[in-house]
Amino acid sequence: MKNVIVVHGYGETPESYWYPWLKKELEQKGYSVTIPLLPNTNEPTLKEQTDFVLKNFEFNEDTILIGHSSGCPVILAVLEKIPTVVSKVILVAGYTTKLTTLAEGTKNIKDSWDFKTIKKHCKEFIFINADNDPWGCNETQGELMHEELGGSLIINHEGHMGSDTYKQPYKQFPFLLTLID
Repeated sequence: MKNVIVVHGYGETPESYWYPWLKKELEQKGYSVTIPLLPNTNEPTLKEQTDFVLKNFEFNEDTILIGHSSGCPVILAVLEKIPTVVSKVILVAGYTTKLTTLAEGTKNIKDSWDFKTIKKHCKEFIFINADNDPWGCNETQGELMHEELGGSLIINHEGHMGSDTYKQPYKQFPFLLTLID
């Protein structure tokens, strides 16, 4: 059975934005879907959240990982450490470098990534970034990931695809659903 793990972003919960809708839609199609509540969501550290995911979940060739915002670096860090290959990774409003739009930068990021190892642990990458993301998780970030990991890069004009600060409720994400099947 295909299993999907959705990794939420900063200050979010499994009930935020499009996550409950996606879970319901995928379960109706026979997928097993997990949306864990990451530790310290309001003060995340990459190490703590990555360790949590590695400790609590199993990964195999039927696993699909979906990340939103700061959940994306967590997924990349997981891919650096797992011994197996997952089916697909979809990163929504993802990034791999410090976000200059935030006054304090970004706390849950690494200075460098082992992209060669990350790429070995996933059959297919899809990056969805917006050219108007208010947090800086924009097309430039998508292009950086795409250059290193290959796959598909989708640029839209949908902001952060979920943000309370910028009043982007994004309760459904039908396009994302089409990328999973």
